[in-house]
Amino acid sequence: MNGKFFYFAIAALLGVLTSLYFFLPFLLLIIIYLSLLYKYKKYTKLQLVIVFCLFIIFFLTSQHAVINNKTILSDSDESFYVEFTENTKVDGDLLQVTALEINHKEKLIIRYKIKSEAEKMALKNTNFYGRICHISGQISDPSIAKNPNAFDYRNYLASKQIFKVIESEGNPLNRCAAVKSTPLTIIKELRFNGIHYLEKHFPPEIAALSAALLFGDRSMFDPEVLMDYQKTGIVHLLAISGLHVSLLIGMVFFLGIRFGMTREFMMNFLLALLPIYAILTGASPSVIRAVLMIFLVLLILKWNKQLKMSPIDAISLTLMIYVFFTPLIILDAGFQLSFTVSFAIILSASSLLPRHQQMISTMIVTSVIAQLAALPILLYHYFEVSFISIAANLLYIPLFSFVFLPGLYLLFLFQITFGDTPLIFIDLFMKIITLANGLIGQLAELSFAQFVTGRPNLLTFIIYVIILLTIFLLWEVGLQQKRKQAVILLTFFLFTFHNVWNWIYPFGEVTMIDVGQGDSILIHFPFGNGTYLIDTGGTIPFEEEEWKKHAKPFEVGRDVVVPFLKGKGITKIDKLILTHGDADHTGGALAVLKEIKVKQIIVPDVADPSISEIQIMQEAHKRGSQVVKVASGSQWKIENSLFYVLSPEKRYQGERNSGSIAIMANIGGLNWFFGGDLDQEGEERILKKYPRLKIDVLKAGHHGSKTSSSEIFIHNISPAIAWISVGERNRYGHPHNEVLARLSKTRIYRTDQDGAITYRFNQDSGTFSAFLRKIKQ
Repeated sequence: MNGKFFYFAIAALLGVLTSLYFFLPFLLLIIIYLSLLYKYKKYTKLQLVIVFCLFIIFFLTSQHAVINNKTILSDSDESFYVEFTENTKVDGDLLQVTALEINHKEKLIIRYKIKSEAEKMALKNTNFYGRICHISGQISDPSIAKNPNAFDYRNYLASKQIFKVIESEGNPLNRCAAVKSTPLTIIKELRFNGIHYLEKHFPPEIAALSAALLFGDRSMFDPEVLMDYQKTGIVHLLAISGLHVSLLIGMVFFLGIRFGMTREFMMNFLLALLPIYAILTGASPSVIRAVLMIFLVLLILKWNKQLKMSPIDAISLTLMIYVFFTPLIILDAGFQLSFTVSFAIILSASSLLPRHQQMISTMIVTSVIAQLAALPILLYHYFEVSFISIAANLLYIPLFSFVFLPGLYLLFLFQITFGDTPLIFIDLFMKIITLANGLIGQLAELSFAQFVTGRPNLLTFIIYVIILLTIFLLWEVGLQQKRKQAVILLTFFLFTFHNVWNWIYPFGEVTMIDVGQGDSILIHFPFGNGTYLIDTGGTIPFEEEEWKKHAKPFEVGRDVVVPFLKGKGITKIDKLILTHGDADHTGGALAVLKEIKVKQIIVPDVADPSISEIQIMQEAHKRGSQVVKVASGSQWKIENSLFYVLSPEKRYQGERNSGSIAIMANIGGLNWFFGGDLDQEGEERILKKYPRLKIDVLKAGHHGSKTSSSEIFIHNISPAIAWISVGERNRYGHPHNEVLARLSKTRIYRTDQDGAITYRFNQDSGTFSAFLRKIKQ
């Protein structure tokens, strides 16, 4: 059966994909697959029947998971008995923990707003395991993605069989009863205590890295440092994977033999240790893959020492077992990356790696194989990869393998055994970690090394896969002169075709991004002829006590606008138009400037710019972005579209909203009005100066506030469509009923109900769509 499990695993995956996605195309694919196995692999009829039966089994297993992947709790429920199943997460004044609802056996997310600093410390240091608690609170659905390509928290939780969030009214531990601990909860308690032991006895930098490498917990990491690891493509080193598990198992086995244990005893010991280790380290997909794969190899060696299982059979069988019990795990990015990269390296081990005898050469080839195999998945989930990742991996893999991993294990064991760790070792690791984090920060700042394409659609994804398979096949048979030229050409095409398609795409769009209570509008012209961003949204800051602050507070520019732009493959903005200086319009600008190249920033010509505008202009000068002040009469043209500034007057002095930049533009055959937070007084000034102004699409001023969109203004411009950018359940009551009444004869789109709103056009015609309406259809 050597190598056969690989083909069985493909059939199993096709069965799950057929269930989750398109039935007929994947059914056709399995028929083609069986034909290929019969023709090229000379499979017998019995073997083909086995492959097809596996396809059916995994199809039915996945169907069962999909049908039952729903909540049985009622939205009217307010009282719950729960048992906590995961470690708590305390971030600022928010506690979050996963729990099992006892009566219905359904997993929930429990959230609680902490009342005081003392309560925070008590909750943070309390072991939640081994108790059943009575919780009262409001039940709700997890949040959904409201912009294209945005992270969908509801789907993410659903893939983990979690469907509801409980906002607890009181401390979750107020009404609890102790229960007898199970072996599973005892292991989880050990993990909790181990992580908190590290936090208590080591400096934050050592504790964070130790918790990640020893227990699979990255919650202590500085968010900025973690982001640097992600940008440079080495964040996988902070996740426990096959490398970590192999090193640990090898070390334990060696020590056991050195202390006089028999091989038989050590093998039995490791078989018992591996499941415990998987739970201790958080049971992430990479951990489960590594542990299950080693477990299978050891089990077969114990059962029949003459029987050898090849690495490709081991990982294929691991995949089948994992997916059989949790079919929806194939939607998890960590699962996809872990198995795809592992398969690529194992398949290349017999043909590509033996050609490179030197360690450096082998590491380079392995890193290239891993990065190429991960490319489509990384682009789909994160829209970008780093060209610096290969060099970063070459530097940091030895550092983690031979310094951090064994060193931190020894520090931890030394601390537990003797109750103290010599300062010389602490200082040494602090210097190494500080140096490593500093270098990662510098590498992450190399913006030219970021390869941004946007999220590939199904066709583009398939093209990526076909090109990569062709490259690997040509590489495997040998890079003679003609094949080398073909590989170079294919590699060039691999890293250019998606961006070329973005440039020649014949459709443009105007999209109001859902940034909550704020404004941000993308205008992207066909064939990449121009990209404008009107405002960037922003989170209005509120003063709060230090203990309430989150480690990485939500920031609209970084967390919404930048991912939206990168998801569309946008790496350059020709004009960033900031209508006025309020935080909900400019707050995300600094994040945009940091991540996206901005050629020109347009601000209103006002006598007294806000602090936010001054900071943005200073940052613009540092990054080489031109700053232009505009007033009534300013204009520019792109293709057939004229942008004409209607207000404010030059050197405007007065209320900030009234001094918003107001622009009339002809885009896609329609006349548009973008006016920021322009109030009724500003609207009257525009009507006096431009009495014949006619508008097709109105971006309603000030989020639908009654201080804007006056009846006279609406009557005169006669818009057919109105866009309102407004936060869901906002504290201001926007949009006001008076404004909705004034717009009663227009088609209204609003971001709180529709999510992102898009007008996609070609030349002088186009169509409107609302993101939430589209995904509900």
